[in-house]
Amino acid sequence: MAHTLDLEGITKAISGMGVEEGALISTLGNSHKDHRKLFRRASKSFFVEDEERAFEKCHDHFVKHLKIEFSRFTNAVVMWSMHPWERDARLVKKALKKGDEAYNLIVEVSCTRSSEDLLGARKAYHSLFDQSMEEDIASHVHGSQRKLLVGLVSAYRYEGKEVKESSAKSDAKILAEAVASSGEGAIENDEVVRILSTRSKLHLEHLYKHFNQIQGSDLLGGVSESSLINEALLCLLKPSVYFSKILNASLNKDADKGTKKWLTRVFVTRADHGDMKEIAEEYNQLYGEPLAQTIQEKIKGNYRDFLLTLLSKSN
Repeated sequence: MAHTLDLEGITKAISGMGVEEGALISTLGNSHKDHRKLFRRASKSFFVEDEERAFEKCHDHFVKHLKIEFSRFTNAVVMWSMHPWERDARLVKKALKKGDEAYNLIVEVSCTRSSEDLLGARKAYHSLFDQSMEEDIASHVHGSQRKLLVGLVSAYRYEGKEVKESSAKSDAKILAEAVASSGEGAIENDEVVRILSTRSKLHLEHLYKHFNQIQGSDLLGGVSESSLINEALLCLLKPSVYFSKILNASLNKDADKGTKKWLTRVFVTRADHGDMKEIAEEYNQLYGEPLAQTIQEKIKGNYRDFLLTLLSKSN
């Protein structure tokens, strides 16, 4: 009983995102069984007393919480170890299983990867799931969303420096008319789908300038925020803004379990790319706090250290 159990320290180590493994090893590992009993009795949010049988039992939500928080580091390492093509293929498959609420992830993979990496993800999909990404999306997604998503994942965009200004201006007029006349219905417009799924990102940047001049308003604010078209436009035109918003949502203390997982996804998919530095700078500009500082303050243990290591690669 010589070792005093730091009840407050243990509670802090297992609260929030990630866990302080070192603190748990040094404190719980050296603890006496009577000290752990005191901890269970004092931690009413984690344990409940079974008076009839004279023992303290874990709340189910506490067990689930610990499993999730301990797994964050493991999941990040596993995802980081994968070939990027396999990682993206698995992300798309997971999105299809989740349904409508996760289709923005398909847009993210389609619109923020290079042409070669998107093609590679489609190849990996063949290997992993014995079918094409396009046919799987077509069989799972219904309604107006299907055409856009199949078009986006099928893209192999030109990545050169040439842009036909007349074509960019013409596309801007088409997009302006579609958005003005149908709003959310723009997703059903064949010309809109053609533009978003075939044009180079540089072409779309020129289109963006022309659209704003024609409409006198920002294209990125011209369609409902819930629209997949708006997600696609943001990913194609301003990926650093898109990823910064995803990070901010995942780091919100009130974020749900699914949203918190976005944090790992952004770090492991962008750390090997030059845009991670841009994302960190954009995050600082949007939210007034360095991303590294936010991670340091809000994340714990090995998970925090791993994320900071990935972030440091961009510098």
